[in-house]
Amino acid sequence: MKLPYGLEIIENCVDCKLRQGFCDLPSEPLGAFNALGHQHTYPGGSVLFMEGQQARGAFVLCSGRVKLSTTSREGKILILKIAAPGEVLGLSAVISSRSYEVTATTAAPCRVNFIHAEALISFLRRHGDAGLKAAQAVSKEYQDACLDIQEILMAPSSAGKLAKLLLSWTNGHNGDQEVRVRTVLTHEEMAQMIGASRETVTRVLSDLKKKQLIRLEGSTLVIRNRIGLEQLAS
Repeated sequence: MKLPYGLEIIENCVDCKLRQGFCDLPSEPLGAFNALGHQHTYPGGSVLFMEGQQARGAFVLCSGRVKLSTTSREGKILILKIAAPGEVLGLSAVISSRSYEVTATTAAPCRVNFIHAEALISFLRRHGDAGLKAAQAVSKEYQDACLDIQEILMAPSSAGKLAKLLLSWTNGHNGDQEVRVRTVLTHEEMAQMIGASRETVTRVLSDLKKKQLIRLEGSTLVIRNRIGLEQLAS
């Protein structure tokens, strides 16, 4: 049976097959955590929370993709990350009792489990295993942000930045075989991830296609020459 937008129905956290990251808890705290959550389904383009908004709770992403972005004083948007299922959004803000550091917007239809801030803090205090998982999740979030800055934003050219972004979507695939990646990002959103203009991204993608490094099949990106992209990104 499916939810709206074709999403699979999962009645509770105990029966969920994803169970990774923060959700990979022993049976007792997992049951207690399940009792706290409120499941919601969102279409693409929905704002879960906004940068600067006081943290009212955390969102466990059960399915779909969510863009995490920040906005400069001049109104320029930079997408920091595309969150995947199993990640907890807004956790660091809840733990520190501060405002959300980023804006979270669904990049596709999503199913999330929302936990109110007070209930989550109380749960973490009662269950040491969950507290450790929360600390690990926040630490991974910080480490991933540092890595993304080093690997993508500090690349010397827009072509190198885009090449690194495309390679980051291949999930570690190596070798000479073609890699197919279904992307939910527009050219504008790719530009927001590498700190460039939409026109630059469109031009670089065109150049990569001419060099036969990639090809596009609708919303599917096919990496034809991974080694060539790696050389461009180095």
